[in-house]
Formats: sequence, C-alpha cells, structure tokens
Amino acid sequence: MKKVIILGGGESGVGAALLAQAKGFDVFLSDRGSLKENYRLALEAADIPYEEDRHSEERILDADVVIKSPGIPATVPLVLKLREQGTPVISEIEFAAHYTKAKLIGITGSNGKTTTTLLTHHLLKTAGLNVGLAGNVGDSFAEQVIDDEFDYYVLELSSFQLDDMYETHLDVMMLLNITPDHLDRYGYNFQNYVDSKFRILQNAGSGDDFIYFAESEPIQSELARRNPEVNRLPISLEKTVSPGGYLADGQLVAHNRGQSFTMQQAETTLRGPHNAINTLAAVLAAQSVGVSEEAIRRGLKTFQNAAHRLEPAGTINGVQFINDSKATNVDSVFYALSSMESPTVWIAGGQDKGNEYSQLNEVVRQKVKSLICLGVDNHKLVDFFSDKVSAIYETQDIEKAVAKGLEWAQPGEVVLLSPACASFDLFKNYEDRGNQFKAAVKELISKSASQ
Repeated sequence: MKKVIILGGGESGVGAALLAQAKGFDVFLSDRGSLKENYRLALEAADIPYEEDRHSEERILDADVVIKSPGIPATVPLVLKLREQGTPVISEIEFAAHYTKAKLIGITGSNGKTTTTLLTHHLLKTAGLNVGLAGNVGDSFAEQVIDDEFDYYVLELSSFQLDDMYETHLDVMMLLNITPDHLDRYGYNFQNYVDSKFRILQNAGSGDDFIYFAESEPIQSELARRNPEVNRLPISLEKTVSPGGYLADGQLVAHNRGQSFTMQQAETTLRGPHNAINTLAAVLAAQSVGVSEEAIRRGLKTFQNAAHRLEPAGTINGVQFINDSKATNVDSVFYALSSMESPTVWIAGGQDKGNEYSQLNEVVRQKVKSLICLGVDNHKLVDFFSDKVSAIYETQDIEKAVAKGLEWAQPGEVVLLSPACASFDLFKNYEDRGNQFKAAVKELISKSASQ
C-alpha cells in the first residue's frame, strides 16, 4: 500500500488526508505547529494518524508521495531532502485533480483572483450549473472530490499551489495580472514569480481557453516568448478585442465562442477599473462553458463580494469607513485608491514584503488627504510619503487608527483600510485585521449614537 504523507494540517491538508484514505492509501499527517480543534476532530473521526508540533523526519522521508501545504516554502530542508531523494512533492490540487471527472476552471493572478473566483462560481451557479468552489477559497478541493458530485470546479490558485502542480489539466485558465508579490519566496527574483504564475498554462491544449489581461506587461512579454498553443481571450481597458473582453465608455463587452455580451459596469455590484477586468474575466469563463447572456446578467446584478475587499464597514457623521484588509500588496492598494471617488484618509502598514511604493505616487496625490500608519515598523511608509501627504499619524492600536480617521475625515469623505502589507506584526491574519477594524468602527458608531 502506497504511503502518503501530508505536510500541514489546515483545510487543504486535512482534505487531502481524507481523500487519500478514501482512495485506499496508508496516510499520515504531520504539522510542525498545532492543529485547529476542528481539524484535529476530523482526523480523529476518520481514524487518520497524525502528529503536531513536530515533523518526524525519518517517517516523512519514507513516504511514496508527499502532499505539501502551500504555506510551506519549497526551500525548507525537509522538502529539499524529499526532492533530492526523488520523492514526489505535490499540492492538494494536483492530488485531487486525479480523482475528478469535472471540468476545471483555474484562476490566478497577483490581485483580484478571489473576487474573480467567487464571481465566476456565482455566474455558473446562477445559470443552474452543478459547480463547486475550491482552491484558495471555500472548502478543500480534495475533500469535495471524495464524492465528486460536481460537473465543474472553479479553483482559485496561488503561485504556491501552482508550484506543486505538474499534470493537472485545466479546461479554462485565467491569469489576471502579474505584479511583484511574495518575492521573499522567489529569491527576490521577479522572473521566478512570473514563471510560477505561468505554470497555469503547463498542460494547456489548443481547445482550452486562456483568459488574461492584455495590458499586464509581464503577461504580454511572457506570452510572446512562450507562444503557447491555446485559445487566447485577452481583456483590454484600452482597445476593442474580439474574441475577448473590453471596457468602452463604461460598458463591459465580451465575445467568446460565438456569444456576445454587453452591460454597463454601473449595473453590476463591482466598481473600479480593476473590477472591470475581474468581471470581464468571469463573463468570458462563463461563456466558455455555455452560460447564457441572460443568466450572466442576472448573476452580475446579484453578486456579493467576499469580506475584507473594499467592504463597507459603516458610516459615522457622513464619513464612510471601508475595509480592504485583503490588500496586502501595493498593486491591490493602487486599485483600491483608484476606485475612491472622495478625498480619502488612508490606513496602511504592517509587515512589509519588499514593497515598492513609487507606483502609488500619482494616485496618492490625487486621492489621499492624510495617512495613518498602523504597524510595528512604519519607517518605510513614513519616509516615502512624508512629502506627499499633508499629515501622517503612527499607531499600533487599531481603535486609535479608526478614531484618528474619523477626526481627520470630513462628511462625505472616506477612511480606507488598505494596508499594502501583511498583517502578522499586529494581527493573526488579514481577516483578523479586517474584523478588528470593523469592530472598532462599530464601537465608534454606538458611541456617536449615544452622545
């Protein structure tokens, strides 16, 4: 019996363990940290052996296959030893894809992939298709594949998941953009990161659809170099493309597989130029699997985005608070600030991932009236923006940040949490940061109501 070792006991790891057991493998799960209670209970209920707070190296090196959590870097010594001895190290997505008959829609990009994944899933579901949601969002792909009841899966794929995928065939592939992110995991070499993103095309054929943003320069130059044999569906904000999608005078237009679609972006629930790209990508993917124009239109009018992405957090005395805690890189912040229609008090900061802030110069000059730095070490933000905004305030307390935002903003203006940084200096993760922001706003709302 083949020995399958799972490294990492989160959503993907526990799902992979359950699928491996269902397929008759000898399974063991190992996590160097401690497991969440619900995952521990799931493993015990299934009688799957596991260890936590350590990796038993000898046992792991004896595996036939290792399924690695995307959170574990490829450079850790244990993973390097496994690869040196020729043990396959794969992702949960790669493992699960072997066991599904469903058509797969894979979505990657430095920014916008969660919104686009959720929207694509919503469009297919609105049309009555039998569709699952997995990858970096939703429930474990592997666990869903145990019963394999869906005809389609929409998969959000991070570069870390793609790095450990080799044979997975995607019927529809989406690459929204490539901007510097996670460079600490790629030797601070942008080309390594670009190569990782382009793994989404590694098993593409001429009958498969590839949806991509035409004005992303790294995508353009890489496509010219690689020239993959695939059905290309570009998206443009600057010119008319067909087949493909574009934005003209506020109207979304998409042509794919003999279908045409047009709709004013203002009629959808998503705003801003970045969301025009995300929306067109989802529409093209829906057209790829035959969703009707009427169903797409209905889906675009009823979509609700996930939390922590330009999420309204409340209004106090005419000042609107917006939670964009998911914006953990500079490009995401650029999109967020670009979609602001009023003067903005910007809350940023956290754990810097090698950020280059110069691309924000113009949008900060146009939109930002003052900056609140919420982080342990804010020197990079302060140094860069001190001559570009009228006032800067530093704090490590989110309640003080929210209170200062209310003090600085006028009625009709916005306080935007869009950090550009990871959250781990002060918070558990970006959700924790966003939830604490929303709680602080809620507290201020109740205080102002009682005055």
